[in-house]
Amino acid sequence: MEAALAEARRAHDSGEVPVGAAVAVGGQVVSHAHNETVARRDLTQHAELLVIQRAMAVLASDRLDDATLYVTLEPCAQCAGAIVLARVGRVVFGAYDPKAGMAGSVGDLLRHPKLNRRPEVMGGVMETACGELLREFFEARR
Repeated sequence: MEAALAEARRAHDSGEVPVGAAVAVGGQVVSHAHNETVARRDLTQHAELLVIQRAMAVLASDRLDDATLYVTLEPCAQCAGAIVLARVGRVVFGAYDPKAGMAGSVGDLLRHPKLNRRPEVMGGVMETACGELLREFFEARR
């Protein structure tokens, strides 16, 4: 989660919503990313999508069954869908997102019983640090 939080700080410093992500396999980080929606002028460029794409490239695989995805904010519907499609084995997130979170807050796409793949999910890891960075960012914008 430290690698994901470092990415979130990079996002914050570049004017992006401070969400960061990292993918680890066997305890080793294989990819990391942060939101790039502003830089790319593309609202789909969330940290989770970017980190999944990079992990697949590094691992030369389209399946991340043995991977853990760490992300500082509960995944939205778009990202939860990508996580399921990429067959990510485990998702660990920091802050809950009561407005868009799809790992239990608004819905639970990651663990939907009709899907053929459901990652293990753990939320609230380093929640205070992840949440404070987001609060700080949005307070400065108001």
